[in-house]
Amino acid sequence: MSRLVKAELRRLLATRIWQVGLLCAALCGGGLVGLLTLIGPENFQPPMPGVDTEVGVGTILGMVGFTVFVPAVLGTLAVPSEYRHRTVTYTFLFAPRRGQVLTAKLVAYAAAGLTYGVVLAGTAAAALYGGAAVHGLTLGPSTGTVLEVLTRLALSMAVYVLIGVGVGALIRNQVAALLVVVGYFYMGETLLSMIPWVNQLYPLLPGGATAALTGFTYVTDAMATEIGTTSIDLLSPTGGGLLLAGYAVAAAALAVAVPMRRDVQ
Repeated sequence: MSRLVKAELRRLLATRIWQVGLLCAALCGGGLVGLLTLIGPENFQPPMPGVDTEVGVGTILGMVGFTVFVPAVLGTLAVPSEYRHRTVTYTFLFAPRRGQVLTAKLVAYAAAGLTYGVVLAGTAAAALYGGAAVHGLTLGPSTGTVLEVLTRLALSMAVYVLIGVGVGALIRNQVAALLVVVGYFYMGETLLSMIPWVNQLYPLLPGGATAALTGFTYVTDAMATEIGTTSIDLLSPTGGGLLLAGYAVAAAALAVAVPMRRDVQ
């Protein structure tokens, strides 16, 4: 198994996907957090407490959760790209036990997703403290609290990579899989959260679980106020984390089970 994992890692590193992924992580983490910190939550609409408060810092870091479609897209390319470029035939000839191949792919992409999350969290931390220093402010929450939120964000990004792998295994066409992932995670869940009654399901969706894990309710609360619907009660951070873990397990099961019964042609 270790041989297959190393092969998958070499395959991943041989492409530009990992370079694009690290660049996206830096932009989504450092770029977004740096911009929001320099603007200041007090200048948002509606205004929020500044970065010298725990709520203000939580708002800025929570915004990063809306970039989860990026690691999901990177994971989506894992399986369909092999069918698109016809390399899957050689992969299964080299290692006929498809279950082991797909498990190795999951391990490799989980490691890549965790790396993505670490880069995102690291650049976000640097931008957050740097932006606060520019304004001459001291962050409201303690360093331990900030690191805890960033760790949760990093782990959630790794989960979304695995979710992307599962979607890619289920929808073999690469373009269709990308459209589904981007459409759902970028717009779909946000639209669902705006529909009365239907929005009560939001806490059980991946986006709701991520918001619960990071304690981010700014957008859902603002939407509820704007369109006059009831506020959405999210799960506890522990509940959100467990739900995200469940989605990761389900995605991994799909990634292994679905290609097992498919013809590679």
